[in-house]
Amino acid sequence: MFQTQDFVKANLYDSEDAVIQDGLRYLLQSRPELRRELAVYWYQAEDISLGKAANLAGVSFEQMKEILRGRGIRLRLGPETQEETLEEVAILRRHLHGHGDQ
Repeated sequence: MFQTQDFVKANLYDSEDAVIQDGLRYLLQSRPELRRELAVYWYQAEDISLGKAANLAGVSFEQMKEILRGRGIRLRLGPETQEETLEEVAILRRHLHGHGDQ
C-alpha cells in the first residue's frame, strides 16, 4: 500500500499535506454524500451557517434546509454578525448565478 511519503519521494507532490489535501478533494468529489454528511455535522456543531452548509454540501439553500429538517435538526436562520451577513449574501449570489463551489 502506498504511503503519503511515497508521493513526495517520487516528486509527485511537494509535501505529505499536499497529498492528503488532494486525496480529500478527490474523495469529496467522487462521494457527494460525504460532502453532505460533513455539512450536516458542521452545521449541527454550529460552526457554519446554513448558506455555508449548502455551499459545502453542493446543494441549494432550500435543499440544505430540507436535508436538515429531514433529520430533525432545528434550523438557525439569519446571520448573527455583519460578517456572517456579508458571507451569506456572497454565497447566495454565487448559487443564484450558478457559480457555487461544488
